[in-house]
Formats: sequence, structure tokens, C-alpha cells
Amino acid sequence: MSTQTLFREDAYRTECTARVEAVTPGGVILDATVFYPQGGGQPGDTGTLCWDGGEAAVVDTRHGDDGAILHVLAEDSETPGIGTEVKATIDFDRRLRLMRMHTCLHLLSAVLPYPVTGGQVGDGSGRLDFDLPDSPDKTDVERALNELIEADHPVGSRWIDEAELEARPELVKTLSVQPPKGAGRIRLIDIPGVDLQPCGGTHVARTGEIGPVQVRKIEKKGRQNRRVKLQLVATQAG
Repeated sequence: MSTQTLFREDAYRTECTARVEAVTPGGVILDATVFYPQGGGQPGDTGTLCWDGGEAAVVDTRHGDDGAILHVLAEDSETPGIGTEVKATIDFDRRLRLMRMHTCLHLLSAVLPYPVTGGQVGDGSGRLDFDLPDSPDKTDVERALNELIEADHPVGSRWIDEAELEARPELVKTLSVQPPKGAGRIRLIDIPGVDLQPCGGTHVARTGEIGPVQVRKIEKKGRQNRRVKLQLVATQAG
């Protein structure tokens, strides 16, 4: 069973009404959801499911089988029955911090145009690892990154088919994670004139929403590997 991914249609949508399709050891499956499942370096959403007479805390969201999305409930939470109509609400403050950092990491990959060997989106912080023999200047990276943020570039998405992606391998910056294939099409995150790459995550609508960021550290993680750690200066957007 496949879950309708409402978060992909509107990353700013905070809640939806849905029906419980299944209850599994891995979590509750809904017919539609605003909860983003862990993937692409971005953590799964947290929040709540509410229904007539009950409420459950969602502590994680993960991919299930065949396009299903699993809402992982807290151990002491009630569990809604199959067929129950629920109101699904995400912790949007946390989601927005993740969105801001995820978009920021796309900008970082534009500032440092080298193959990406790993990465992680965190709540207010994040990192990318680059196939790079020498460490870049921390101050220069931070200045260039904040200039792109302050320019308030629009951030959009569009879809291409898998054949087009195969014809344009330069779009794939990550060496460790390849875009999921088999569905016939691939989603691109497009920051016009700045960055274009496959990504299934949630992002802010404009780079200005990220706010100022700090390059916390640039670490040597091997002969050809440099890790760049970022942090949002302010946890609240705006």
C-alpha cells in the first residue's frame, strides 16, 4: 500500500486528515501524510496523531514497503485502529529548522563544487563531506554561503525522467547516495543560477529564510575527505 506524500506537494503544510490503513510492528500507515520519512540525510518528522477519543505521539517517521510511510509511535502511546480517521500534525518548528539546514547544505555544495561523499541534516546544524584533498578557508566558505542566503534566491522543484538524469550525470553530486530509481521520474531541487540536483527532501521557498549560518568546523577525515560542519545562528526563522 502506498501513502500519499502531501509533504512533497507543500513542505509548509503542518497537518492533514487521513485514514489508518494498517498498524504494523514498525508503525502506523496512513493513506496520506504530511510527515516526512527519514531519507537523503534528513531525519523523519515528529508530531502527533489525534482521533476521536485518543492521541498518540509520533517519535519518528520512516519508509515502509511498497511506498508506505511508517509513523513510529512512542512506546506508551495509544494506537488507532484500522479505518480510524486521524488528524496528523507535525512538529513544524523542528521541520522548519530541518528545511532551512537542508537547503543550506545545497548552497554549500554550490560554494564548494566538489563530489559529496556524505552528509547529514540536523536540527539546527548539518554537515557535508567532500572529496577534497585540501581544506578550504573557513572564513571564505562562511562569507560565500551567507551571501547566497542573503541574496534570497527562490527555491523550486521539478521532475525529470530517469533517462534525462542518465544523460546528465553531473546533476548527481553525492557519491555515497544515488537518487532512487524505478519510479520513472526523479525530483530535482532547483535554485536557479545556483544549484540543481536530485533531492526528495523538504526545503524552504527562498534562501533568505535560512537566516545567517556559521561554519563551525572544517575537519580532515582522510587523505581526500574534508568535513564541513554548519550551524544556524538563530533557531527561529526570520
